[in-house]
Amino acid sequence: MIPEATAYTTDRGIRVLRTVEDVPVEGAIDGIVDALDSRRGALFASSFEYPGRYTRWDVGFVDPLLEVACRGREVSVTALNRRGRQLLPVLADVLADVRELVSPNLRGERLTGVVEAPQHRFPEEERSHQPSVFSVIRALTDLFRSDADPHLGLYGAFGYDLAFQFEPIRPALDRPADQRDLVLYLPDEIVIVDHQRQRATRRRYELEAGARSTRGLPREGDSTPYVGVSKVARSCDHGPGEYAGGVQVAKDAFARGDLFEVVPGQTFFEPCPVPPSELFRRLRERNPAPYGFIINLGGWDHLVGASPEMYVRVDGPRVETCPISGTIARGRDPMDDAERIRALLNSSKDESELTMCTDVDRNDKSRICEPGSVHVIGRRQIEIYSRVIHTVDHVEGTLRPGFDALDAFLSHMWAVTVTGAPKAWAMQFIEDHEKTPRAWYGGAVGWIGFDGRMNTGLTLRTVRVRKGVAEVRVGATLLWESDPEAEELETRDKAAAFLDAIRQPRAEATVAAGAEVRPVASTRVLLVDHQDSFVHTLANYLRQGGADVTTLRAGFPEDELDRLAPELVVLHRRLPGEGPPGVRRLSRPPGPGGAPGGQAGHAAHPDARQAVAGSDRRRAPVRRAARTVHRRSLPLPARARRRAAARPGGDGAVRRRHRHGRRARRPSRGGCPVPPRVHHVGRGRRGDPARARRRRQAGPAPSCYPASWLRSSPPKARWKQLRSPVWQAPRPSWSTTTSRASPSQS
Repeated sequence: MIPEATAYTTDRGIRVLRTVEDVPVEGAIDGIVDALDSRRGALFASSFEYPGRYTRWDVGFVDPLLEVACRGREVSVTALNRRGRQLLPVLADVLADVRELVSPNLRGERLTGVVEAPQHRFPEEERSHQPSVFSVIRALTDLFRSDADPHLGLYGAFGYDLAFQFEPIRPALDRPADQRDLVLYLPDEIVIVDHQRQRATRRRYELEAGARSTRGLPREGDSTPYVGVSKVARSCDHGPGEYAGGVQVAKDAFARGDLFEVVPGQTFFEPCPVPPSELFRRLRERNPAPYGFIINLGGWDHLVGASPEMYVRVDGPRVETCPISGTIARGRDPMDDAERIRALLNSSKDESELTMCTDVDRNDKSRICEPGSVHVIGRRQIEIYSRVIHTVDHVEGTLRPGFDALDAFLSHMWAVTVTGAPKAWAMQFIEDHEKTPRAWYGGAVGWIGFDGRMNTGLTLRTVRVRKGVAEVRVGATLLWESDPEAEELETRDKAAAFLDAIRQPRAEATVAAGAEVRPVASTRVLLVDHQDSFVHTLANYLRQGGADVTTLRAGFPEDELDRLAPELVVLHRRLPGEGPPGVRRLSRPPGPGGAPGGQAGHAAHPDARQAVAGSDRRRAPVRRAARTVHRRSLPLPARARRRAAARPGGDGAVRRRHRHGRRARRPSRGGCPVPPRVHHVGRGRRGDPARARRRRQAGPAPSCYPASWLRSSPPKARWKQLRSPVWQAPRPSWSTTTSRASPSQS
């Protein structure tokens, strides 16, 4: 396809020639990811979508022409190649008019200056207009301001310490000499993937200002190969239990009324021998997030993140944020996830966390938004990530005349979900009690568009790779109700996915994430269907456990049993009158002297795969699939005698209660032997609510008989079970409850 070329002029007279060409969607950003190991640039890629909330774009570039950076109030604008050097004098003329910038100095490839601190107080409504490094950012965005292009802008990272230019925070931690608080790039070649339209384009820009032009100059930049390390001096900036101790200090502040909420963090350190590009791909595969990114900041400093939280997004006059608070660890499976979501939504502590965050967020918007326009449009919505589940609110407002995207950005600095409330007091508490400066953590990443739009995410769930060492910083939202040990565990849960991404290659993770049980030489299983609606789901579980399953409808010819020669026969049915599917009972076939349908006990199989564990051969992988199954003998004789003694004319058999455990195999009054190796759980104590609840929650429990026993039992006994379409077993007169065994019991 022939590239499309268009031209436009910005509000301040910069002429822009834009060329757009289509590129294949598949692999459009792969080259950028690899290049960012050694060359400056950034990629922002969304791999998680909540309808109508996040973004559909992947945007990336390398070798930008200009870098804007600051440390404190010291600002620098650096040309990164010959194309940037063409524009640097133009920028020097513009910044000379910024009265807050003291004596700007242009030397070679760098323009420097210091922003003067404000000399008088400002009303809170004008907080974002105070002299700061954003006075320089505003001048640059005004220079390139135009509605003609939605993608040209300043891209990069905003550090946590930028807030100190607006809040009277007393520094208590030493900052490294090379720490920077802001790095923004002006790119002139951008690859954009539109996931909604399945289109990828490469946009190239030529910039002209008077006689100065970038036309004909090569797109190039410095390259610094990545070098990893194999060990670190320490694994965390907190000792074991030290974070929990800090939680107690915060609770004392809550008791005094100094704070309502605070979000302290701790940092984990890992050697990172793999390049940042590989780390980014691992995170994108294992921890999809709405704000995924990889940024080469120069100076052997990379940010690789999968942030779940929007910071500020501005589209025209609309301002929106999505505060996140309330966290619980993921479950073992979707059913366990559902139970944890229920617990999270029923937690008054987690609800209080999010309510506080949203109330402060609404307060921040009210400084700059039209009266009555600030609304919560989504309340306690669930977002599920690789290791944790969050509750999220969605808040929007409409900018008042005279305010723009930068005002919205600065009004929220920084989000209450990473600081606390009251915000200034919480930030001072963090400065006084954290062990190391936050640097980029708790700030933001994203872009400021020259068309007035903005899209930024909080710098959370981020790995900072600095000189080969990976730093993972995580925090927890603390309230008066916080439990110190639980909050420390929450921080470790949040960090776990990122530490695993550093340690585990993608190939190993893929194998580990496969089937729970590796198939081996199969166990032959005959599954008898008594017209149950879920028999084939059970067959699927059995096959996952390593079984070779044949399913026959009850009533099949007798010679089929001999032809198939199964090692295990599983009877899957619901007894009539049981109501909703719940606990299934295991019925013993009738024998000489035994009443037809006499109850042989009660099998509890939390997962139907556990039925395979009854195999005669008892293969180890199959046993692992049945870890939670009790291996107990059936207490039929004792129970039969108790029932007989209770009837008129009973034989007075022993009436003592047998404890749960191994019992002797004795025949009942009729002399019929008990089936061997039937997995059984014993009778529970009457009135035990916990066991009763587990009984109600128990899943389908098929009856499992070794085929050898069925062959040795009288024909009438086995065919009554196998051939009856619906087994008319009477309900037992005695109750049983379920119990789950520990892994050691299997």
